[in-house]
Amino acid sequence: MTEIKRSEITEISPGDTRYPAEWAFLADAPKTVYAVGDISLLQQRKFTVVGSRRTPINALKASVSIARELCKQFALVTGAADGGDSAVIEGANGRVICVLAGGFSALPQSNLALLSKVKENGLLLSPYPFETEVRAFSYEYRNKLLAALGEGVLVTGAAEKSGALITAKYAKEYKKRIFAFPYSLGVAAGAGCNKLLKEGGYLTECAEDIFQAFDIQAETQKPVVILTAEEEKLYEAVRELSDGHVTEIAAKAGVPVYKVRGILSALEVKGVIAPLGGNRYAPL
Repeated sequence: MTEIKRSEITEISPGDTRYPAEWAFLADAPKTVYAVGDISLLQQRKFTVVGSRRTPINALKASVSIARELCKQFALVTGAADGGDSAVIEGANGRVICVLAGGFSALPQSNLALLSKVKENGLLLSPYPFETEVRAFSYEYRNKLLAALGEGVLVTGAAEKSGALITAKYAKEYKKRIFAFPYSLGVAAGAGCNKLLKEGGYLTECAEDIFQAFDIQAETQKPVVILTAEEEKLYEAVRELSDGHVTEIAAKAGVPVYKVRGILSALEVKGVIAPLGGNRYAPL
């Protein structure tokens, strides 16, 4: 992605019909919004999805999948970081609004390829002038804007201390619905999500959980995946274990370990399980 030129940026001020109405009530609303891309997305229904940079791989894959469904009803709102934000961008099929924590000269270099897709098909927004560098306090303000822009917020991954939780904190202040992926006991990368669920957030495993909360009738049925008898046996073992090592899966399914790896690879290709690292797998 080449750097964004000043001539590509549209400046939107309060009073302009294109200015995000969701930000107008904020006491510290941006005096000017700098935009590159499809500004019409601001006039559509919007929903915020955020996750930490350390969101586990199985949650990232689930994020891509859920974003593909959510974007059929909402323009998705997220940040521009690696991890959870990137998964949302990947799944949103162009119907995505990325809010930056600095000016357009400070785009995160590690994510330029993905942001290039947003520039072409979605919308990049910044509350800062072109040359403004990202500063420590910029992230909290950006997270506040993320919370205000969407009708609700889904947190796909968050440890006990995470920027995604700051987004959820503001969403709660703004009386927005908060959704979160559930995590197994002891998974530090999901401790913040489980905390949100304890506090009354909506447990979310698929887009339908969100659509139901908003009384949206949508077809979200997944395509039928055909499994062989052995694949079915291992898939059920992985589902029952929730997070299992290859040896545990083999024992649970009653299949020799030497045969398990090939079958697990086939299940991964079919998109029904995900590797967690360390020879561990989880269902999707």
